[in-house]
Amino acid sequence: MKQKTPWLAYVIIVAGVITMVFPFLDMVFTSFKGPAELMSVRYRLFPAEFRFSNFEQAIRSLNMGRLFTNSLIVSFSVTGLVLLTSTLGGYALTKLKFPGRDIIFRFVLATMMFPAFLFLIPNFYIMVNFPFVNIDGGLAATRWALILPFSVSGFGVFLMRQFIMGIPDALLDAARIDGASEFRIFGQIVVPMTLPALATLAIFTFINQWNEFIWALLIYTVNNKLATLPVGIQMLQSHLDPTLTQALVSAGLTISVVPVFIVFIFLQKYYVKGLSLSGLKE
Repeated sequence: MKQKTPWLAYVIIVAGVITMVFPFLDMVFTSFKGPAELMSVRYRLFPAEFRFSNFEQAIRSLNMGRLFTNSLIVSFSVTGLVLLTSTLGGYALTKLKFPGRDIIFRFVLATMMFPAFLFLIPNFYIMVNFPFVNIDGGLAATRWALILPFSVSGFGVFLMRQFIMGIPDALLDAARIDGASEFRIFGQIVVPMTLPALATLAIFTFINQWNEFIWALLIYTVNNKLATLPVGIQMLQSHLDPTLTQALVSAGLTISVVPVFIVFIFLQKYYVKGLSLSGLKE
């Protein structure tokens, strides 16, 4: 019997891809357009002339070097800390037996149910009044204010716990019998076996932190030298001629997505495997 081709499914998938990709292409091509094209009533996706000077002006107006430095330091620091704390937490809540383990895990899950904006004021108050920091503004005037509030992730602990559950207990018990410490078991057995989940969590964390805006804007009010790319691009709109803003903002956004693509390209081979394996064990 001849198998029918699911044309409807193909049409829906193609329509979904176009819907998702078109805004990104519009942003990229807008970054090359001139003021006349942007003010034109007739819409064109492709620019009549590619103006690479928009990128040069965006870099100069944004002080791109400092913004990139802040964003890279913060995003990589947060990603590294989240991977460390999530893997340690997932291992402890899965393979170590101690009183209250399940209650602690339920509290971790509960943190995922609250919207992030609820913690803005408490976190800001903690950063400003952090003990033993004798500088004006407290930790809120340093990069630590952009890193510490995001260094632990309830989702990350949950993801790693689900993945570590698939590691056989017999394998870890055999290592303990051979005299391996818990840290050696964690570093030489657990971490290598959880690379797909770690890569998946790294991609999610890096992208979320790279695009973080509200908290970064709040810290920017304390120390404007701590501006990240999202904040800098937003500030660009209020300091330029409106006829130039759209193209330069699009150029800044186009430049800002490059590190995200690079991270995804390096980790994408683990991405699908991590998603497919992390939530299958109970």
